[in-house]
Amino acid sequence: MMTPQPGRFIALDGIDGSGKSSQVGPLVEWLRSRGHAVTTCRDPGSTATGDAIRGILLDRHDLQLAATAEMFLYMAARAQLVAEVVGPALARGEWVVSDRYLLANIVYQGHAGGLDPDTIRAVGEIATGGLMPDLVLLLDVDLETASRRLDRPLDKLENRGDDYRQRLRSGYLAEAAAAPDRIVVIDATARPDEVTARIRAAVTARFKELG
Repeated sequence: MMTPQPGRFIALDGIDGSGKSSQVGPLVEWLRSRGHAVTTCRDPGSTATGDAIRGILLDRHDLQLAATAEMFLYMAARAQLVAEVVGPALARGEWVVSDRYLLANIVYQGHAGGLDPDTIRAVGEIATGGLMPDLVLLLDVDLETASRRLDRPLDKLENRGDDYRQRLRSGYLAEAAAAPDRIVVIDATARPDEVTARIRAAVTARFKELG
């Protein structure tokens, strides 16, 4: 009997308007075309618990959360995501592609929100049981490009203004510079098909089974 191949875990991240969510579908289709079973998810969300928490975090404009409370809600949603979706899929030998993961908390509530990034990292280790992506694709765009792409009603985090968003971008780039073996920066200012090609190249370079 053949031994199942180990699952692989990829997360896409970046500031709002970077186009990361739009790139999940093309990446998943490409991986499936290469013969891999793929599970997709979004963080927070993809479970009943996670979706309920997502509504509190992003849609309840009447609720003003302290940064620490906000961080713990994200962690609760992520713990459920790992238990219900990510962990079981990887155990089955599937690939997992997630729209955001722990890096988002480290940047949003840490670098931009005033909490200590290393403390968030430590809490994240507990919430996820140490389950981290094999590769994080950081889609990077300037604020002007991101603003043009956000042609819809903004959620609570997107409404925090340009100073906050600049801290987000700087935080993401700082995290990528500190962990180049795990976080690959993708220039996402180009046309969507060009960004898709760059993502495929980065994934192929990281995982020898796709070469």
